[in-house]
Amino acid sequence: MSGILTLLDFAGYVALLLWGVHMVQTGVQRAFGAALGAVLGRALGTRLRAFAAGLGITAALQSSTATGLMITGFAAGGVVALVPALSAMLGANVGTTLIVQLLSFDLTALAPILILFGVWMFRRYPPGRTRDLGRVFIGLGLLLISLHSLVGLFVPFQNAPLLRIVLQALATQPFAALLVAAALTWAAHSSVAMVVLIMSMATHQLVAPEAAYAMVLGANLGTAINPMIEGVTGDDPAARRLPLGNLLTRVVGVLVGLALLPWMQPWMTALSDDPARAVANFHTLFNAIVAVVFLPLLAPYAALLTRWLPKRVDPDDPSRPQYLDEAAHDVPAVALGNASREALRMADMLQTLLVLARAGYKRDNRHRMPQARQLDSAIDKLETAITLYLATLDRENMTSSDIQRMEEILAFASNIGHAADTVHSGLLSHASRLRKHGWSLAPDQHAQLDESLGHLLENERRTAALFVNADLRQARALASEKERFRALESQAAETHLEKIKSGKVDAAEVGQLYLDILRDVKAVNSYLVGAAAYPVLAKEGELLPSRLRESTN
Repeated sequence: MSGILTLLDFAGYVALLLWGVHMVQTGVQRAFGAALGAVLGRALGTRLRAFAAGLGITAALQSSTATGLMITGFAAGGVVALVPALSAMLGANVGTTLIVQLLSFDLTALAPILILFGVWMFRRYPPGRTRDLGRVFIGLGLLLISLHSLVGLFVPFQNAPLLRIVLQALATQPFAALLVAAALTWAAHSSVAMVVLIMSMATHQLVAPEAAYAMVLGANLGTAINPMIEGVTGDDPAARRLPLGNLLTRVVGVLVGLALLPWMQPWMTALSDDPARAVANFHTLFNAIVAVVFLPLLAPYAALLTRWLPKRVDPDDPSRPQYLDEAAHDVPAVALGNASREALRMADMLQTLLVLARAGYKRDNRHRMPQARQLDSAIDKLETAITLYLATLDRENMTSSDIQRMEEILAFASNIGHAADTVHSGLLSHASRLRKHGWSLAPDQHAQLDESLGHLLENERRTAALFVNADLRQARALASEKERFRALESQAAETHLEKIKSGKVDAAEVGQLYLDILRDVKAVNSYLVGAAAYPVLAKEGELLPSRLRESTN
């Protein structure tokens, strides 16, 4: 019975160790997640900067898995090239060893102080960065307590016959020890926790040095599996280049390390006589050597991964750019023309979305919602593609008129993207809500809405034409349409209040929803005006700085 209780204690302390690591990771992510993501995104430009960013952010998050998932998301979205992304992953793998080095020292005395300050910050402050940092301190304290408890618990384990048999078997089978550690690390999502556990076992000589190093190799292999499984969505093989590339560097390093295991113990002992520090040093040296070996080879390695996993091109995919020719970058006028043609494709898709929204208020067209989602997603992706395409143009070779046209294209694409989001998440969502609740608009509301959507469709066509011809008279006419929709919303709001005052409370919910629909219609029209009319009016000096009346004082 005492053996079972000891095993339960062991499992509980391991769970506490994992929970402490989890609290630190989530606390740092909540406190600095957006800032860390922004720093990582900006740093993924050159190889060395990306390596340094991956190392530093992983040291803060205490999780190469979390950093790997962020980088994989950037690479899958096309925001970062493959070479700097692979470099950042190498940096992340080195960064995760720094916390292991810190935990190889006996810091147990700090645990109560960390928990005390952490609980005070967590209870004293409202949700925010300070409270999240309190969570980090609590997690560090729990982590140190669990390590201290595991160290004490391992003493009676030295004489446990079953455990000794298992560990002796692993000592003679380093490959099996590697696989066990890889599986446990994959399940725990934390190589830090696994390596720290191996350090505790090595301290009490429960595992031989060779087996401990094999388990460290397994921990490094297991942590590369998570981004491969969880970091990629969709069926495009190109999205798997980065996680597969990171996994293969781990596999190569692990295989070489496994072959060199018989000679590892004297080298590690020369660095430190402490078994725990020897494990930590092996973990750091393994990742550092892999990074040093692969950093100079990343360019041909990335080319090889690109050939292995070519980007899947679906000719029917509306989000695939059709006119953004990379060869035209040397001629800005041609590149701007290509971007303009792609932006007009966005306008065509928006027109289809508006047609679907108008039909949604006439009849049940739920079967068209997947098409609407696809169009909205395609517009977002095209907007990103156009922005990246224009951002890489050499401004030194561009005239002032070229730069102005580039800004007009960016404004057009951005406003069309916002309009599409409003149509999809607003107008189409409101139509679905009407059907869900079994509501119906009053005949006058229905007629007014249909007429307004008809005007909106006409304005969308005028916007696309104005983007091409930049006619000042058309720009003024399109801008004046804002007053029509503003007056429509104001009139509907007055009618809604009058109905409620007259006692028609049962129509309040439908009336409020109708107002929300009209506000979204007005918002879409405002985006259309901002997309094409305002740039023309601003260029001609026809815009006032403010709608406010000038002060007479």
